[in-house]
Amino acid sequence: MPVSRHRRGRVGAAARNRAATMAITRPKKKKTNYLYVGVSALIAVLVIAGFALGGGGFGQGSLGRSGSSEGYVEGVGEQHDIMGSVSHVPEGQSVTYNSVPSTSGDHWAQWATCDFYEYVIPDERITHNLEHGNIVISYNLATSEEVAELRDAYDDIGLANLWGVARTYDKIPVGTVAIAAWGISDTMEGVDKDRLEAFFKAYAGNLGPERDICGNSGVRDPRPEGSQ
Repeated sequence: MPVSRHRRGRVGAAARNRAATMAITRPKKKKTNYLYVGVSALIAVLVIAGFALGGGGFGQGSLGRSGSSEGYVEGVGEQHDIMGSVSHVPEGQSVTYNSVPSTSGDHWAQWATCDFYEYVIPDERITHNLEHGNIVISYNLATSEEVAELRDAYDDIGLANLWGVARTYDKIPVGTVAIAAWGISDTMEGVDKDRLEAFFKAYAGNLGPERDICGNSGVRDPRPEGSQ
């Protein structure tokens, strides 16, 4: 039986209403934000590259730039000429240096472990530390109280734990402390913590042909017989 025109109109209207309702209630698909995706991918690549470069961005390489300068900082120590030869020489062989304490030159193949020593570490040993961007404190203090004061200062300088070696040294006048980096040194009367810290901040990990923290990777010379 043919559907009346009136009924067809009602059926058509109902269908349109259902379609309109579905269009309203159906969740819309989110458009892909390609700019956001691109930026996120770029950040991820940069982070991965930072780790891949080594200890470079986040490991030891970042420590390789601990200080504030790759050259001499005006007013922080004095400069010394870099000696013409900076090669390894046999363990036990003596070397003549152009500064006291040494700041460059030939040296033994093994360097010293970072620490505060209350006895002599030979110049030929610690010059290797200097080559690797380490800082060496040499002291000739008259009393145990002064040595304790220096040790407290050393312990309070965060960079000294990774880059510092301290040792007794009788080639400087009694009552003085000398601090050295590759090609630079500073000598002071007594213990001047601010001056020592400024030297570390300027040069630790920044000077020398190679840049490595000494940590526990070096060697420990035995305490000389008869030393306190």
